Amino acid sequence: MVLLYIKQFIYMKKFPNLACFLLLSTLFIKAQTPCEDGFAGGFPCEGYDLMNLFDKEKLSNSNGSDIWGWTDPATSKEYAITTFGDKTCFIDISDPLNPLYLGFLNSNIFFTTKVWRDVKVYKNHAFIVADNVGAHGMQVFDLTRLRNVTSPPENFTQDTVLTSGIGSSTIASCHNIVINEGVGVAYLVGCNSANGGGPIMVDISDPKNPVTVGQYTESGYTHDAQAVTYRGPDSRYTNKEILVTSNGSQRGTNKVVIIDVTDPTAPQKIAEIAQFNAKYIHQGWFTSNQKYFLVNDELDEESVGNNTKTLIYDFTDLENPIYHSQFFNTTASIDHNLYVKDNLVFQANYTSGMRVLDISDIQNIHEIGYFDTYPENDGVSFNGIWSVYPYFSSGKIILSDFNRGFFIVKKSETLQMENFLVKNPFTIYPNPAKNNPILKSSQNTPIESIEIYSLLGQKIFHQKEIQQLEYLLPTESMVRGMYLVKINGSLTKKLILN
Repeated sequence: MVLLYIKQFIYMKKFPNLACFLLLSTLFIKAQTPCEDGFAGGFPCEGYDLMNLFDKEKLSNSNGSDIWGWTDPATSKEYAITTFGDKTCFIDISDPLNPLYLGFLNSNIFFTTKVWRDVKVYKNHAFIVADNVGAHGMQVFDLTRLRNVTSPPENFTQDTVLTSGIGSSTIASCHNIVINEGVGVAYLVGCNSANGGGPIMVDISDPKNPVTVGQYTESGYTHDAQAVTYRGPDSRYTNKEILVTSNGSQRGTNKVVIIDVTDPTAPQKIAEIAQFNAKYIHQGWFTSNQKYFLVNDELDEESVGNNTKTLIYDFTDLENPIYHSQFFNTTASIDHNLYVKDNLVFQANYTSGMRVLDISDIQNIHEIGYFDTYPENDGVSFNGIWSVYPYFSSGKIILSDFNRGFFIVKKSETLQMENFLVKNPFTIYPNPAKNNPILKSSQNTPIESIEIYSLLGQKIFHQKEIQQLEYLLPTESMVRGMYLVKINGSLTKKLILN
């Protein structure tokens, strides 16, 4: 934290009028903080705002690991599923100013401090595996149970657990789980089982009754993978189910393997490509057009001294994949997970945080923004962000952090509850104000209710059934600083008291 305070001291010297606010930001801010002059609540940023932060201590005593998201099709509510060594936590983030920690699902077996947990979603169910444990198996949890939580946080029980493998084998400790949410098959990878850690295929079409149906043993240990219904440039495989595995090795050959898993009981290798100068092929993701496959090399920064590196493969011909290029970023941090949405890559790069790359021109990849959850440094260590989920339709992005817990961020100028934006028909004047400014409707939209929140998310004031076009905000008892005024239950304005 020392480096963080130094950064903030320099910043306060440069902008003395904001000194008190920045000190408060560094120490206490948990909710909705714009990225301004390179910081949001003490966290370095560019182009992405802090919506909220759940400290790890509120969720778990063990380290953070994977994260995924679920949008309830019945209510359109958005939920974060964030994992720790001892449990999986479920958080309603529909109102990012007031995220609700609904409950947790404990590990079903004794855990150590070095457990990695992974989760994916299919048919409103979460499927969870854990690595570096004993006979954990695959937990299944019905996410629709989150609709009816009355006393959060609730200590949930799993709906079922899968431990049966192929024949007499068992499913115990697995590093990762992969699901194409359009197809009812889960792929368990890096499992401590007889097949050497290659993919195990599980039929999850009936989520509460999963059945192991196949496994692939030809290419050795698989660390991570992506499954897609293929609609890329190689027409021979159109609409086939394709699994691309990242097979990292510290002692053998690092490679990417392409497998046809259209019939999960009889997977067929299409091709593989070895990367002899890689130190650990960790994880990868298709570009949106499925022409290229982007991969992170987890250990080269530590062993070789590279800056953060992304490998790009050309998959135009699935039977003849070729190395295309590599992109080096400006920091020395270790890369971990990356996910593609449209023409953007959202990377979880440990100490340098979430890094966002523009890949609209694959020949000219460049960084366009970041949010750094580990402001102490950008060095070569396994601290900071673990993973990122960028697929909510609202634009919220959720981050899991090894040290600090769970973050919600969003692209700058789109902070919501529901809008800081031009469509907001209300104005506050004067703003900044000394006390009792006026909230006024500029479009004859009546003010029906008002809530005032501190940047900690604490509700300071609430008034219902107003039905006025102007309202005097009662701020005389509030201390100086920034507040959020929520109007009619959905629109938000920023208020500064000086």
